[in-house]
Amino acid sequence: MANYYITTPIYYVNDAPHVGHAYCTVNADAMARWHRLLGDDVKFLTGTDEHGQKIADAAIKNGVSPREWTDQTSQRFREAWDALNISYDDFIRTTEPRHFETVQKFLTAVYDNGYIYKDVYQGLYCVSCEDYYTLESSNDGNCPIHGSLLTEMREENWFFKLSAFEAPLLAYYEEHPQFVTPETKRNEALAFIKSGLRDISITRTSISWGVPVPWDDQHVFYVWYDALINYLTGIGFGREDDETSTWWPNSHHLIGKEILRFHCVWWPAMCMAAGLEPVSHVQVHGWLLVGGQKLSKTMAAEGGVKLTDIAPVELTDEFGVDPIRYYLLRETSLGNDGDFSHEGITARYNTDLANSLGNLVARVSTIVASKCAGVGPSPELDSDLRAAAQTAIDDAESAWNRFAPNHALEATWGLIGATNAYLEQRAPWKMEPGEELDAVLGNALEAIRLVTILATPAIPEVAARIWTRIGLAGAPSDEVFASSAQWGRYRATLAIEKGEPLFPRIKASVE
Repeated sequence: MANYYITTPIYYVNDAPHVGHAYCTVNADAMARWHRLLGDDVKFLTGTDEHGQKIADAAIKNGVSPREWTDQTSQRFREAWDALNISYDDFIRTTEPRHFETVQKFLTAVYDNGYIYKDVYQGLYCVSCEDYYTLESSNDGNCPIHGSLLTEMREENWFFKLSAFEAPLLAYYEEHPQFVTPETKRNEALAFIKSGLRDISITRTSISWGVPVPWDDQHVFYVWYDALINYLTGIGFGREDDETSTWWPNSHHLIGKEILRFHCVWWPAMCMAAGLEPVSHVQVHGWLLVGGQKLSKTMAAEGGVKLTDIAPVELTDEFGVDPIRYYLLRETSLGNDGDFSHEGITARYNTDLANSLGNLVARVSTIVASKCAGVGPSPELDSDLRAAAQTAIDDAESAWNRFAPNHALEATWGLIGATNAYLEQRAPWKMEPGEELDAVLGNALEAIRLVTILATPAIPEVAARIWTRIGLAGAPSDEVFASSAQWGRYRATLAIEKGEPLFPRIKASVE
């Protein structure tokens, strides 16, 4: 058991939450739930990024003040995460006083250590990225991510001496080979560092919507430097409630690949400059694609899919919360790009959830109700299913621990498949009541119990319902994995419930 700190990026409030945000947040939530199941003391942070020109422009466009706009839109993210049963422990808003205090304490430490200086910056700027580009790194003067024309800007800024950290960063990567995963993203960050680091602007005078610079009241901190520090705000850095020493040594950022440079180059350098160890691990995920196109309102503007067309609440209303969670976790390997489609959700729902898991629970509970007086028999310690169960437990545990939810669920569904095959071979629906039938059903119930524990991080609501249906008190999330994930522990304390179908089949839409 250990302390475990996991974070999502904080999401821009220039627009509504979409399924791309949900993909990252559900994966982080599943990791948090997994570590709670292990018995770890978990802190799960998410939130909203509410400063910068992009936010101010969105507020003006909608005829409200930046404060009114951020209040409205930040609440939409809370509502989206509530709809997806996200179990965050803290929701940070960068407009909160606690964040101002931590940002100013952190960057003052960097300033006092001699890594911040004033100069004039002139370059190409993308408002959507909140980032500068050189002409060489742009696409003929257009943003390489959004495709929009970059704006030429010139203003006096405070700069961070990123160039001073090229050698320290390379040494840190060498000493910490698992600092950034997967390896392809680690190599990408290393290549960027080895190409040579330039000092970077960290303040603005052209806007006022931001955290004030404590040593220069004409400047506010540039949004990325404000935003990155949220991970320390959540654990009280520089404040009376400081718990940095408790949480930071086992800290994990889950981020999208488009913000790799900020989190894997700038952020660890900033921590070093402030005299703090970098975050212990950054897990980078890929993009969800619709028709091969990243879920981005800018890129989908000309007749493509818009973010508001794929809102999380619309998906949960149609399919249910846990099926959407399952699809987002199961369909794509965390680290790779993945396709998102209505057809894909329907296929996973009908095949994995309705046919495999739902049918298994239904057939076993029905037979127990009809042939065992509704009381679940105990399993055999030497059951033929025991080996399959142990393989699933070992493989799922390994996968969860290495940030691979899709592989963990693949292993879990392997046990579901083995149990369905076991039942097909023995046909308990044809057996008469007696010891042989009790053994078969007890073994199947034990497999279902283990599946329910392993699936809890992904489908917590349905897992709790299955737990009750097979006659167990409480919920699988109440269990401690090390003691509960062992063959032979099933003992029904309540009557088995037949219940309604867990996953009524969905008809595939016909165009």
